[in-house]
Amino acid sequence: MSVLVTGSAGHLGEAIVRRLRALGQRAVGVDRRSSPFTDHVGSICERQFVESCMRQATRVIHAATLHKPHVVTHSWQDFIDTNVTGTLNLIEAAAAAGVASFVYVSTTSTFGLAPKPGGPAAAVWVTEEVTPRPKNIYGVTKLMAENLCELAHRKHGLPLVVLRTSRFFPEQDDDPEMRCEYETSNLQANELLYRRVDLEDAVSAVSLALDKAPDLRFGRYIISATTPFTPADLVLLGEDAPAAVRSRFAECEALFNARGWRILPRIDRVYVNDRARAELGWKPRYNFEHVLDCLRSNRDFRSPLARDVGSKGYHDRSFIEGPYPVE
Repeated sequence: MSVLVTGSAGHLGEAIVRRLRALGQRAVGVDRRSSPFTDHVGSICERQFVESCMRQATRVIHAATLHKPHVVTHSWQDFIDTNVTGTLNLIEAAAAAGVASFVYVSTTSTFGLAPKPGGPAAAVWVTEEVTPRPKNIYGVTKLMAENLCELAHRKHGLPLVVLRTSRFFPEQDDDPEMRCEYETSNLQANELLYRRVDLEDAVSAVSLALDKAPDLRFGRYIISATTPFTPADLVLLGEDAPAAVRSRFAECEALFNARGWRILPRIDRVYVNDRARAELGWKPRYNFEHVLDCLRSNRDFRSPLARDVGSKGYHDRSFIEGPYPVE
């Protein structure tokens, strides 16, 4: 039994292959770039290549994608080719091969503009029931691919789970203002309150989804660190996030100040993982309380797996204006 893992040279793909191999499972990595975790180098846009890779697979994890940092450097057609056509090639080949389960790694970026408050400056409680409103070609194509996955399940009976993952990359933020105002680790610690998941927790969610897909048949889940907040906190989060954080973690401000860190002044959304924890049995370990525990003992709050995978970047060249250009 082998697991085909696309995007094996990327952050999540490498982490998945590492974990599967450490558990003694046969993981076959696929990526357009060679790496120690890639067995087949090629493009998922090429149907024959995909079909050849699928021959020995019994389960599939599809993590390959063009990401948000590629929006400025790649055309809309590039995004459609990779994120939509590539996904179509994989699900059709998987259905034809009769694979037992298929996990598609999507993104909370599909929600796009949906979590933007329309009235009072309250944060938005984002569950799977919120209707996505993608704001760029990345979100549009990821949502298109999700819908193809659902259609493939209905038409072919392919057992398939879609995971909308929060941020797990270690690279600097794509917002130049945020990069200037906050140290990367400071910003990412804040994000574990509402919009980030540690790489190790993301891998555990993928593994659970892979195992449970045959019973679930189809499902969509938000994969984000467990927030300490409730809907009762939304107004305060939108107006004065530090006050909301202090109400939960009295020691936080002192621990942050000792590092020269700051709590974000406002939070506009909270991604909620209740369904994933209930239906997948997912138990994420890396949350904001873990961050504070690490600060008390001067430890890195990232998981060992996240540190092993490290930073990869998204482009083969550097840019004067930052790690990648933004719209």
